[in-house]
Amino acid sequence: MKNILITGATGYIGRRLKDRLLQRSDLRLRLLVRNKNKVRPATLQKVEIVEGDTFNAEALRAALDGIDTAYYLIHSMGSGGDFEDLDRKSAENFREACLASGVRKIIYLGGLGVKETASRHLASRIETGEILSARPEGLQTIWFRAGVIIGAGSASFEIIRNLTQKLPIMVTPRWVKTRTQPIGVDDVISYLEEAIDCEVDENTIIDIGTEQMSFRQMMLEAARVMGLRRYMIPVPLLSPRLSSFWLILFTPIPYKMAAALVEGLKSETIVLNDNARKYFPNIAPKSYDASIQKALQEIEEDQVISRWCDSSADIFCDIKGQDNIHQAILRDVRTIPLHGIRSENVFKAACSIGGESGWFSYHFLWGLRGIIDKLFGGYGLNRGRRDHTKLRVGDALDFWKVADIKENKRLLLLAQMKVPGKAWLEYDIQPDVLVQTAHFFPRGILGRLYWISVSPLHNLVFVDLAKKIVEKASKMKSP
Repeated sequence: MKNILITGATGYIGRRLKDRLLQRSDLRLRLLVRNKNKVRPATLQKVEIVEGDTFNAEALRAALDGIDTAYYLIHSMGSGGDFEDLDRKSAENFREACLASGVRKIIYLGGLGVKETASRHLASRIETGEILSARPEGLQTIWFRAGVIIGAGSASFEIIRNLTQKLPIMVTPRWVKTRTQPIGVDDVISYLEEAIDCEVDENTIIDIGTEQMSFRQMMLEAARVMGLRRYMIPVPLLSPRLSSFWLILFTPIPYKMAAALVEGLKSETIVLNDNARKYFPNIAPKSYDASIQKALQEIEEDQVISRWCDSSADIFCDIKGQDNIHQAILRDVRTIPLHGIRSENVFKAACSIGGESGWFSYHFLWGLRGIIDKLFGGYGLNRGRRDHTKLRVGDALDFWKVADIKENKRLLLLAQMKVPGKAWLEYDIQPDVLVQTAHFFPRGILGRLYWISVSPLHNLVFVDLAKKIVEKASKMKSP
């Protein structure tokens, strides 16, 4: 029986890898997570959990004790300007803790590219691989490098799908001609899983990907798979900054991430070695077309396991300790009688808001707020949600994040739109009433002025939202 640790287990790759490894009877899994509430209750019964991160020496020791193989699936895409230093320190901490605990192998997933021409984020991920590999005498590192990962919920796929579906004619910058080698997320998971048993005696870099394609080719091919005809007009004048704004208006990606992705697309990310075929001959990666089709199928069938916005190196994204609404000093409370409507139905109705279902009414006001948020670097409304009907702690819901769920009793959403303070939207289902509360903790005088200015809109939007949730619940059939 091998003992396996997964870091980044609530992120896009980590969730899928954890589900895959749980299918094996010869492994014992341990997860290092900042917030155990983001792990599904069914999973908690099957794995060991250590709360903490790579900057917590005590948590690292507990997480790595007795571990044979440790996955390092941590990156800083959501962090601030000091992300290189954070990446560097995180990798060094993890490597040294692995050596101290007698871990035999680290498996790391980084990005394709050449350090000399790579973007800041990609260069940092390359440096992370170098740091993890720097002590070969006591610790083996298997370093996978992937380019564009195609799967339902991945940032790259969300960009391709949204641009292709929304824009019949696209004015494109020069970077759409840059070559990369996409790979399906299921194949990435297969490589990561098989690396546990891979018989390699030394540190190894394994580049993975399918056919070489430009971003332009990927969008046109995705359109063909979707049965759409699209036209692309190259314009050399589009700067990276303008390209980033172009992405945030038509995709769920916020400006900070869009800017990092655009910067990364300026340099080629292609496979530079044949080690994937050499060490993993049983894995035949799906074609780009097949990966697109699989991703679309998962979306249509509400089978999206994880999304790019599940987690990041940005602590705020992980909602740890963000459910403390008692610090709020301003509130908008709406109480709606239930008249005997079952609490289960009210809970389901509350959990259905946002995404494609929308916010029931005042669509123009919600849409305007989403556009404003995007322009100021926020998430906006088009981030949507992972599942049409179900929510879990940590899920994104438009420009909210699920901070707490108590089945048939409570739903707490943490605002991630740009506001001068901290805001929550809470649904408390009591025996006879639904209590909807907008909580706000203002930041200085600007925060108070903001609350005063939006209060007239709250009188329209929030009253109607609470009523429509109860109305929807009243039409549901009892279980």
